[in-house]
Amino acid sequence: MTIAQEIERDEVPGIRSALTRYRVMAYVVGVLLVVLVCVGVPMKYLADDDRVVTWTGVPHGWLYMALLITAVDLGRRVKWSWKRLFLIALAGTVPFLSFVAERSATKNVRALLGVVERAVGSEVDTQN
Repeated sequence: MTIAQEIERDEVPGIRSALTRYRVMAYVVGVLLVVLVCVGVPMKYLADDDRVVTWTGVPHGWLYMALLITAVDLGRRVKWSWKRLFLIALAGTVPFLSFVAERSATKNVRALLGVVERAVGSEVDTQN
């Protein structure tokens, strides 16, 4: 039995919502990390100004925890392996990689939802 066959029709809206939450958090965490590393760290060490590090580093840390929660929620719904979840968690710590991980996760989930919706559509057709 494939993962798509294990997902019920009534689970699809919850998966879509979980994907949206994950995507928002991945973008926010990714942007904060890029600003932190590309603007804040150089300003801290070259201009002795740590305001950007303070104002982006702390929110990045807290929101990274929210990203982990949304990733685990989405992963649980679509039955991702722990390895995939670990790699997604790791991606939130490397500048620009959270965008790549988000794209990969979105592609995977949308493909899975497409299979589920096609299966549901074929079931409806055969019942009529």
